[in-house]
Amino acid sequence: MIVVTAASGALGSLVVEHLPPGLVRPAVRYPRHPGQVRADYDDPAGMREAFSGAERLLLISSPELDPAHRLRHHLAALEAAQDAGVRSVVYTSFLGADTDPTGLTEAHHATEQAIIESGLPYTILRNPLYSEPLLPPPTASEVLSGTGGKGLNTAFRTDLAQAAATVLLEDGHLGRAYDLTGPLWTFPQLAAALGLPYREQTPPGPMGWLHSLVRSGEFERQTSDLEDLLGRRPTPVIPRTIE
Repeated sequence: MIVVTAASGALGSLVVEHLPPGLVRPAVRYPRHPGQVRADYDDPAGMREAFSGAERLLLISSPELDPAHRLRHHLAALEAAQDAGVRSVVYTSFLGADTDPTGLTEAHHATEQAIIESGLPYTILRNPLYSEPLLPPPTASEVLSGTGGKGLNTAFRTDLAQAAATVLLEDGHLGRAYDLTGPLWTFPQLAAALGLPYREQTPPGPMGWLHSLVRSGEFERQTSDLEDLLGRRPTPVIPRTIE
């Protein structure tokens, strides 16, 4: 049995679609469909029950943005997995979490260390930024960014979900960490593909901070890990956008 946490979320629901119905137990905060079980990161007892009998657990990272709160969720899930006798865990981490204990990767770095120290057989999937939230809406009349034309290695959730399902269904992935990246693209390239004018303008708030990280080259790293897990080239942003 494979248990998928956050199975009603944007990524988890896609992973469930890639798994055989008889082999997957979707764990969600508020069960609404047959086969779903309740698993709340703030309810350790409920998680133990939901994880019981699982051969593999996909621990999708908590949506909490506060690193300390997110880490508490992850540690509670790991303890519940151990108590429930889960055989192995697959964790959705973030690119760079193995080396950077700060910022975006703070909670992920600590979670990876906790997984390794737990003694549970594991696989770590270090996901990049999702492509979908960064694309302009269909009604956009121009493309704005404060990225200085630097590249982004984002990937679509559909590809990341398929990669996670591959790891959950196949043998040979235990003890490994995969750094997943999509094909590089830039906002000026995207504007040209859409036939829209491009303007360099840093957005306000958290998105502006993210664009500053892009401008520093933070998201230009490339690996073949996602392509290897998919058995094909990851879906590129620009062709998909203009289809």
